[in-house]
Amino acid sequence: MTKIEQASAFNFEASLAELEALVQQMEQGDLTLEDSLAAFERGISLTRGCQTALAQAEQKVHVLMQDAQGKVLEKPFNKES
Repeated sequence: MTKIEQASAFNFEASLAELEALVQQMEQGDLTLEDSLAAFERGISLTRGCQTALAQAEQKVHVLMQDAQGKVLEKPFNKES
């Protein structure tokens, strides 16, 4: 599977919703140690996927904001604000 196919197969919103559900389950404190570790591992995987998707989106926005000569058409968004 190519990176483009992987990116299109990744669903940011669904992953974020699953991550939120995992956090809620873990905060309730009803999971066994093994289930907690499995949920934590899945959460880390989802977090990494979301971070990758956001970085790819940011890169795409940056590319779209450039003209043919590579000059930025508009001031890009600032991560800090």
